[in-house]
Amino acid sequence: MLKKGNNAAKKKKKKKKLACNKTGDGQHPHYETYIIIIEIVFEDVIAVRDSVSLEHLKELSSRRRVIEHSINQTSFIIEAIAREMSGGSTSRSEQECLRLEHYLPLLENFIYHADIVNNSSQMIRWTSQLKIQWTSFFQIDTLFLYGAVLRERALEFLPADLEQSAFIFREAAGVFHYLAHEVLPSLHSAISAEKPPEATSSVTSAISLICLAKAQAVYIRKAEEKGNTGFGVLEKLHHGVADLLSEAVGTLNSGIGDSKGISSRFLEFITSCKALHELRSQTYFAEGLKNDGQVGIAIGKIPVEDSWKTFFRKEIENSADTLRKFEHENEFVWHEKIPSGDELPLLQGHKIVKIEPYRPKKWERELAFKIWLNV
Repeated sequence: MLKKGNNAAKKKKKKKKLACNKTGDGQHPHYETYIIIIEIVFEDVIAVRDSVSLEHLKELSSRRRVIEHSINQTSFIIEAIAREMSGGSTSRSEQECLRLEHYLPLLENFIYHADIVNNSSQMIRWTSQLKIQWTSFFQIDTLFLYGAVLRERALEFLPADLEQSAFIFREAAGVFHYLAHEVLPSLHSAISAEKPPEATSSVTSAISLICLAKAQAVYIRKAEEKGNTGFGVLEKLHHGVADLLSEAVGTLNSGIGDSKGISSRFLEFITSCKALHELRSQTYFAEGLKNDGQVGIAIGKIPVEDSWKTFFRKEIENSADTLRKFEHENEFVWHEKIPSGDELPLLQGHKIVKIEPYRPKKWERELAFKIWLNV
């Protein structure tokens, strides 16, 4: 930790990784995100000309400190006080969402005014003292964290409120999409070559697609629970999830070197979820073919591969049961020829989800930095 007199940036790090969380319910496997949060005391480094600007910096530091303690679990605020501060919510992720939603407008206003004088020698000196990159650092780490917390919030609604869960997954997708397509491209030249994964458009775009895939998977679960959705629709929806995850993999691969900091478990998470939804899609497709009297083709469309059993033994067993049922029925009733792989029909995916666009908010408060000429 750096001493206050020499540097006001207090670095407190927590290990970061993107990985599959084995505690998922199987229906919705998920990954955990650990974020690096650095405590910044703005007013100890940045000089301003008036009390309004000083209060803004102090509030910015205070709100960021609360977030840092919450994320790194170093806060000593008792549960009752934390609940009162968040409007009575007992959900930790909701409390974190509210803290970030109060912090982000302050941050946006600060960034707006800091960017105006970003090239001044004084601002460059302050930047050096804080050991950060201005706009890139503040926007990237905070927005990435906000998207990750929204995703955790969406998981909390499973399985009680599927509609709300899917909506929040779409909100998270919107935050990562905004980061990938609005923030990062404009900061490309300012970000160092040794950037973390969340500072790359390929990684944030991929996570946006994963959040969309999760949202569609939740909608599918709702349709399956109702029990009135046809096999053909479910087949296309599951294949749509697999398509979104394939797009995420392709996006990651397009960023050469960007995925070096991503754990192998996170990559396995994407691959295994894609395999899961492909399998479910093929099983529903086979059910539809069987209903149409095409039992031979149905048998050919149900894959049972040993390589998937590590991830989805239950799904494999379900598919195997369906295959045995179809083969038995075909042997005694239909006597249809089972076509080879090239003769089987191809599956088509259907995507029904879109991102919920993230629209940043900014406090309209003028900040007057004390910039000296020729310094």
